[in-house]
Amino acid sequence: MAETEILLESGTNEIEVMQFTINGELYGINVAKVKEIMMSDKVKPIPHAHEAVEGIFKPRDILLTVVDLPKYLMGISCEKHPRDLFIVTNFNKLHIAFRVHSVVGISRISWKDIQKPDDTVSNGKEGVSTGIAQCNNELVTILDFEKIVTEIAPETGIQMSDIEKLGERSRNDTPIVLAEDSVLLSTMIQESLRRAGFTNIKCFNNGKEAWDFLQGVKHVPDLFSEVGLIITDIEMPEMDGHRLTKLVKTDDILKKLPLIIFSSLINEEMHLKGKQLGADEQLSKPEIKHLVEVIDTLLERTKNNHG
Repeated sequence: MAETEILLESGTNEIEVMQFTINGELYGINVAKVKEIMMSDKVKPIPHAHEAVEGIFKPRDILLTVVDLPKYLMGISCEKHPRDLFIVTNFNKLHIAFRVHSVVGISRISWKDIQKPDDTVSNGKEGVSTGIAQCNNELVTILDFEKIVTEIAPETGIQMSDIEKLGERSRNDTPIVLAEDSVLLSTMIQESLRRAGFTNIKCFNNGKEAWDFLQGVKHVPDLFSEVGLIITDIEMPEMDGHRLTKLVKTDDILKKLPLIIFSSLINEEMHLKGKQLGADEQLSKPEIKHLVEVIDTLLERTKNNHG
């Protein structure tokens, strides 16, 4: 997994999916979230932890929380084997190891080939799947690891209380385009922005829906009356946030719109990638207070430039 390879591929709308198995079923994770894979080891239990949390583990300098993924997904404890693996991840500035049974390999596919499961699969509610992908003629369920972690440890997710720390704020009806595929996160971001005074938020389930909307409004006489700022996640079916950023920032009309990448994947490598694509700002979830402050700054700058 050469970091340079990830960096060279900017805005191609592709994802590298690492496939792994749990009880013979194929699941996937975005390679960008994976730090390393290691053999499972003895874990120190933590009292009063979530039932899916095995405990803590310190292989080297970083203390890792270990999540028993089979138990989380199946609801029952599976026998632990010495050949089980830990997938060590890094997202939302958290280091977490997930127990799996085996790792199969890595496939590079387009986000266009990843489909959201419909409501019949997830009982009408959002499940823990980002989407279903076809890798080497096999169907792979790509798991929503942020949702899993937020469910296990709600304090690691977006905190509405952070918005209260901003104090009294005036109403702002600047139209904001939000591209976010997670129903849970989209709802929380919208609610947070509304509490911060932003009353005109246009939500889209992925980059393609947002791009289609932007294409439809870019020739109106006053573009800023339709969209004043764009916030996009990175990981989304159909079209990811990096592809959306590239399309916006290479469009002669739309490139003047401020664009923020708000994603759990922001690390040094991803920051460089987003910068190459022209993103105005990049923030790691779940820093919602910081997001509001950055929106304020960018809108003020845009107002001064295009007043």
